[in-house]
Amino acid sequence: MRHQTFTTFTVLLLLAAGCGGHATHTQPAAAPKRSCTPGTFRHLGSDRLSFAAVVRSRATVSSRPGGRVLARFGRLNQNGAPTIFAIRGAGLDAHCRRTSYLVQFARRPNGVTGWVPAREVGIARVRARIVVDLSQKRVTLYRSGRGVLSATAAIGSSATPTPTGSFYVNQRLIPNDPSGPFGPGAVGISAFSNVLTGWTQGGPIAIHGTNEPWSIGKAVSNGCIRLPNATLRKVFAQALSGTPVVIRR
Repeated sequence: MRHQTFTTFTVLLLLAAGCGGHATHTQPAAAPKRSCTPGTFRHLGSDRLSFAAVVRSRATVSSRPGGRVLARFGRLNQNGAPTIFAIRGAGLDAHCRRTSYLVQFARRPNGVTGWVPAREVGIARVRARIVVDLSQKRVTLYRSGRGVLSATAAIGSSATPTPTGSFYVNQRLIPNDPSGPFGPGAVGISAFSNVLTGWTQGGPIAIHGTNEPWSIGKAVSNGCIRLPNATLRKVFAQALSGTPVVIRR
């Protein structure tokens, strides 16, 4: 099925200006210079705030900074959506500047990570988070650490189970036919089926709508997570690319 992509990026610039009064000539105290040991690793992200890396034009992911190349990416993925990585941490130089990022990317094996040079990506802040509880067949959406939506879902069958682990939203797609098997939209995540390895694009997993509402609450899918279409629209609107997705039993 051919898909139309839907992705929005917004950059806000905040400018501060002083008005009125008399200028003073007091010299502010110089801030102490920060220093780090080159190669220091700094973890980034929490349950309330996470970070995504957006490829500028092309990016090379390596086993370590300057090490063996694991994968190469362009600005857009094979569906025409911007290429997104989930940031797990950063490598710093002697002046505590971020020179590279440890990222998770959407390739097999599930959860694979590597290093990308900081100059090759832009950074986006993400305040949403999704938790999929397979035992409860439930999807919960959090915003800044607070649960804002929870709904029953259909999950993978015993023969084609939904993979577990920590992933992220890597693309958002709108099907040509909103009355089809994906409903009005699909929130693609960086996970792949552990059994359907021969499927198109490697068997990617998504949270999407459905034209089989009777399936909600059952373990019947090929590994994807199905939501009622009205609920999917709400999740689609808030789960921007880069949103962490935790799937657990």
